[in-house]
Amino acid sequence: MVCYSIFPPGNTRMALHIVVLLTFLTHIGFAGSRVAVTLFAVDQGATPFIVGTVVSLYAVIPIMLALPAGRMIDRLGFRIPMVFGTSGICVALLLPAIWPSLTVLYFTAALLGVSFMSFQIASQTLAGAMAKPSERARNFNLISLGFASANFTGPLLTGFMIDEAGYARTFFVLALPLVPAIVLAALGSRWLPETHGESAPEGGAASDLLRIRPLRNALIASAIVSSAWDLYQFFMPIYGRAQGLSATAIGTVMSAFAISIIVVRILMPFALKRAGAAQLLTYAMFVACAAYLLFPLCHTAWTLAVVSFVLGIGCGCGQPLSLTLLYDASPKGRAGETAGMRVTANQIMHFAVPLLFGALGSVAGMAAVFITNAGCLAV
Repeated sequence: MVCYSIFPPGNTRMALHIVVLLTFLTHIGFAGSRVAVTLFAVDQGATPFIVGTVVSLYAVIPIMLALPAGRMIDRLGFRIPMVFGTSGICVALLLPAIWPSLTVLYFTAALLGVSFMSFQIASQTLAGAMAKPSERARNFNLISLGFASANFTGPLLTGFMIDEAGYARTFFVLALPLVPAIVLAALGSRWLPETHGESAPEGGAASDLLRIRPLRNALIASAIVSSAWDLYQFFMPIYGRAQGLSATAIGTVMSAFAISIIVVRILMPFALKRAGAAQLLTYAMFVACAAYLLFPLCHTAWTLAVVSFVLGIGCGCGQPLSLTLLYDASPKGRAGETAGMRVTANQIMHFAVPLLFGALGSVAGMAAVFITNAGCLAV
């Protein structure tokens, strides 16, 4: 495992700032794609179940490759996975810009999923590797702020572009921030020391990690919060369309969710002084549960934005808290593998949630979807 001591103190801060910038640039396209792919599929006449099959492809390949990718990062370093991730997302977004069709969306979703997986594991493992234990929560929170800021920008930009310029141009615009991201990742040898001889220990099954109780509990918590987040990203565009909202209005509603996450992550260090990480995460799940119970009662953009903001409070704590707990519980030399296991667990939820709740939405309606997920969070 890479440890913080391989980074000279002056380079550590610069590297962290570059990684935060990379996460922001990369996630603008990825977050925007979830809105664009879903709405484009709906406009093509797809049912909620068909939309679910497309969105589930974001997770299919990462389920199989996240663990091997984490092990590779432990052994070979961060630059190559970052270059692959940023380049792959850019290509995936250009496909429907050039060939806008429902069929192409299947290829786009699959390539987006595996590319973002590669970038996510590398960037998050790097954030932990360049920090002392006392600074790790701060690093993960900064990385999460980069993702959250892009989660605000991406949907808002996407909704505006769809209404003003159509889907093909929207996908092209979403690909533009990936160009400087690719350049920064490719120049990693200038700002990021490569790892040599700091490889993970040979042997050791993934099941060994699951025997570590704090690590196992953090994985479960991460998957639960991920399911709540995914359901929102998947169903809000569909639900907004059903309420007669424009793409701009839907993007604005989803940006309220992202703003809430940014606020929560700014205030999280203060909250952690009053409550432990596990206790804070428990409170957050009940807040998310309450928000999902309110969604069926909301039919306007303003009410949906308010409830989305509340949901963001619940979901916003999940990523940085689970990352910190996982990294602290991971054995020496296996931090990338642990991050890969977290991605695997989350991607299983990414795959299952659109399919299961898409089918439920087609059969029983949207209200049943929200209430069912609220019950899952409460349990």
